[in-house]
Amino acid sequence: MSSQRIVILGGGPAGYEAALVAAELGADVTVVSDEGLGGNCVLWDCVPSKALIVAAEAMGWMHLAEGMGVHLAEGRMVDRTFIDFPKVAHRVLELGANQSRDIETKVGAAGVRLLRGRGRVAGYHEVAVTDETGDEQVLPADYVLVATGSTARILPFFEPDGERILVGQQVYGLPEVPEHLVVVGSGATGAEFAHAFRRFGSQVTLVSSRDLILPTEDPDAAAVIEDVFERRGMTILRNARAVSCERRGDEVVVGLKDGGEVVGSHALFTVGQVPSSDGIGLEKVGAVVNDWGGVEVDTVSRTDCRWLYAAGDVTGHVMLASVAAMQGRTAMWHALGQAVQPIRWDSVAATIFTDPEVATVGLSAEDATAAGIPVETARLDFRGNPRAKMTDGIDGFVKVHAQVGSGTVVGGVVVSMRASDLIQPLAVAVQNRLTVAQLAQTITVYPSMAGSVAECARMLMARLDARR
Repeated sequence: MSSQRIVILGGGPAGYEAALVAAELGADVTVVSDEGLGGNCVLWDCVPSKALIVAAEAMGWMHLAEGMGVHLAEGRMVDRTFIDFPKVAHRVLELGANQSRDIETKVGAAGVRLLRGRGRVAGYHEVAVTDETGDEQVLPADYVLVATGSTARILPFFEPDGERILVGQQVYGLPEVPEHLVVVGSGATGAEFAHAFRRFGSQVTLVSSRDLILPTEDPDAAAVIEDVFERRGMTILRNARAVSCERRGDEVVVGLKDGGEVVGSHALFTVGQVPSSDGIGLEKVGAVVNDWGGVEVDTVSRTDCRWLYAAGDVTGHVMLASVAAMQGRTAMWHALGQAVQPIRWDSVAATIFTDPEVATVGLSAEDATAAGIPVETARLDFRGNPRAKMTDGIDGFVKVHAQVGSGTVVGGVVVSMRASDLIQPLAVAVQNRLTVAQLAQTITVYPSMAGSVAECARMLMARLDARR
């Protein structure tokens, strides 16, 4: 068993998952964090934002119930006047805090020491920790993992005030549902918040600098989400770049590059995250930080300093909790002498929690072609799926990409309710290099949404056979 001293800066998914692995391997582990374990992901981002979306979906369920003949008292429909937003916000933040407490209990039971404070690399194999009283102590470390996460990007032309000009963390402090929310940024976070507040009854304008929202996602998937958003009454401004933002009394005015402006009651900026790599002493030990603040690491999360590792958002690579956790585990396995498989970036699964959800895994057809992998693609819409019809969830599709010749599944997309669950069989296929034949020949439940995954694989199997 190892007796190595491990110090981890940051208690998010990368940090606490790394701590658990290192403790299991017998290391002396200390986590330094100035907030509850789980970090931004659990306390402010993944858990609260997804819980907020569940509350927004509840509005959809109530409207859907009416169409199914299930009536509320006196046949009344729910509208935004019934949304107690402070209660919703309190609930979702408490869910995050509760999850953080559960993580701390688990980590503590594993024998990990938790120090409240801010840590920095002080020198060769040393970490300095400053607690909330200003006292400092120096910890010796055989290995250090930097897992300090990221913060919301603040552009020069806007200053969040927590009242009407907001970033994501500040949403939960709103006293009521905004009358008109202008969301600047149409990536995953912007689309999720826009979806939630439109469900809550806000007038929502989504400002997108591209032709399609969700610019890094499958274009067909983005088109479905755009169509759904607009049918629900959302306004989408395409090819519109925000260049200014100011408060005018109870209004917020967002200026656009073309000279136009959007006036709302509130503005929410979701323009990306910045790795939190400043001020933690990385330059003292030769760790390389790139131009956008990401700590450069190799395939096992090690920096150029052989005893210093980095994982999660601070690396600026794929900013997902699941990826951060795997980077953290991989770092500890490698540091403590375990056999480890480098992270396969071509098998990462991700989901955008709009309604319907957008889930992806592996390579897109374009990425595969660029990598010299010839692929065939099949798409099957959900409008013919009986389970989808029962839940009024016919918006969306399954798309599968497979290599020509071998039939190996290299990627896929699911757009549907609970796509975050439906992507799993495709994720298993990509990770384990299964073929479309193996996917197609797996029995699925009827009626189920998953049946369409197998059916799409059968379609693709036939197309591949026809090319031989």
